[in-house]
Amino acid sequence: MKSRALAIWLLMAGVALAQAAAPGTKTTLRVGLWTLWHDKEVTVSAAPAAIALLANCENCSKSPISHPLTIHAGASGVALAGGAAQPVVFLSGALKLTAHGETITLHNPVRVSTRNGELVLAVTLPVESYVERVVASESGPADSLESLKALAVVVRSFALHQPHGHADFDLCDSTHCQLLHWAGGSGRQTAAHQATLATAGQTLWFHGRPAQAWFHQNCGGRTAAPGEVWPGAGAKPMPWLVSHSDPYCTASGAREWSANLSLSDLTQALAAAGLVRPGWKSLTVARRGESGRAVTLKVGQAEIAAEDFRLAVGRSLGWGKILSNWYEVSGQGGEFAFHGRGSGHGVGLCQAGAAAMAGQGHDAGQILAQYFPGAEPDDEATGRPWQSLRGQGFQLETLAAADSRYLPEINQALAEAEDRSGLRPTETIAVRTFPSVSAFRNATLAPGWVAAFTEGNWIGTQPLATLAARKFLAPVLRHEFLHVLVEAQAGPSAPLWLREGLVELWAGSSSHQASPLIKLDTLNATLAHAATEADSEKAHRASAFYAKRLLDRYGRAQVLAWLQTGLPANIVDAIH
Repeated sequence: MKSRALAIWLLMAGVALAQAAAPGTKTTLRVGLWTLWHDKEVTVSAAPAAIALLANCENCSKSPISHPLTIHAGASGVALAGGAAQPVVFLSGALKLTAHGETITLHNPVRVSTRNGELVLAVTLPVESYVERVVASESGPADSLESLKALAVVVRSFALHQPHGHADFDLCDSTHCQLLHWAGGSGRQTAAHQATLATAGQTLWFHGRPAQAWFHQNCGGRTAAPGEVWPGAGAKPMPWLVSHSDPYCTASGAREWSANLSLSDLTQALAAAGLVRPGWKSLTVARRGESGRAVTLKVGQAEIAAEDFRLAVGRSLGWGKILSNWYEVSGQGGEFAFHGRGSGHGVGLCQAGAAAMAGQGHDAGQILAQYFPGAEPDDEATGRPWQSLRGQGFQLETLAAADSRYLPEINQALAEAEDRSGLRPTETIAVRTFPSVSAFRNATLAPGWVAAFTEGNWIGTQPLATLAARKFLAPVLRHEFLHVLVEAQAGPSAPLWLREGLVELWAGSSSHQASPLIKLDTLNATLAHAATEADSEKAHRASAFYAKRLLDRYGRAQVLAWLQTGLPANIVDAIH
């Protein structure tokens, strides 16, 4: 997803704010690509106007991929056209991958190996990129920002707090772990990005320990305890995941479903899964859990887990048959009738209930408290809770109560931004300060020369103490507040150079220059894709030059009006 993120570029020479990540903190995840397809061949090429690279080992020298390259699962490893098989190959750069009739573009490293005669592709993603992709893939049209924020915390907790049983990667891209659509296309990328950014680094903790978390589509009015679904999970107490009623899920009526399945189809599905041999005739619920869900089934003389039954039927007959383990079953004449409620395993966050809670005005914290009682969304790296400190027009989110000493300076920065721009915030601005430089970069994916990051009404910063020690706190926050104010005013036709230029000018970040270093017709592209700090500095100074020319000729009121409507073509020609 292409973000409209805006950042303050540290143009002061000699700024290097380095800080090590917390020991043991995961910053990336290896995610299995196309794990349900069992591909034996994939074609790799460079994305348009980009470079793709190939290497035989992770730290080897890389060769550019100049033409489409076909990779096979050979008898003794990964086979490249015209070359000998090898255990593994590494792909990087801007990659265009094609297999089983599907094509996607990735900008993340891919490790290719083989197992059992099939290709194994593992993509290395930053944790927050993974969370964003899963939230976009797993959410639905009923979700709003607060329910998506709760989902993002659960997705991140699931990814980081429990093993997932894969040898070649950390998580797969199917519902065995968490569904991930690589090509996007759900239409929820923007909302997922906002939710992920707003909760960056947050996972669930219970009494100082990382808490395991799951989510499902619809609990039918009551959640399930983990032991009802996965017997092994019941051996470890999880008091934050007890079965309890959920009035929000059924606020618009309980979801009920029914299915009629033949004896022959069920026999084939259970045999294919290795659960029950053919020849059985009867099917009943042997044991139910506290929530009322089936825990074990009696199939002929065999007793099997209800969850294994649901998964076997789904893989063989389709996932729209047995939607949950909460059902009654009866059989007659070689056919079995199921009538149930809910959808999914029922453990943890109920997405239907979360969406309903958000619709009633509950925030993400209240949603998480409903489905994980006693657990808290704390910082993954430190296990500390986030605190909210109220300022004048903003809310400061921090892990350190001592950051309250910076509230007067931040108040002053916002007041100066309002005075210089003539604009006022339309809603409370969220300012989140991260506990370390590395935590800030991992959350925002910002490059090394960025001290703060703004998107919409949200500002993320490096540690306030670090900025204050270098006398950057006031200018950095003033700059970011101006980004919020300008972006709130800007219409869809406002060019990037105008938005950036006004911020640079009013923030006083760029020194005066007699003429621009970059022509206006290439300025937007340079701003959006600056490869180095020097390129970014030139682009922002040029933007400030053109913005000042506009303000000097036409005045602030007219320029702000054009910020909403877009610049007339004759005005652009006049200042070029």
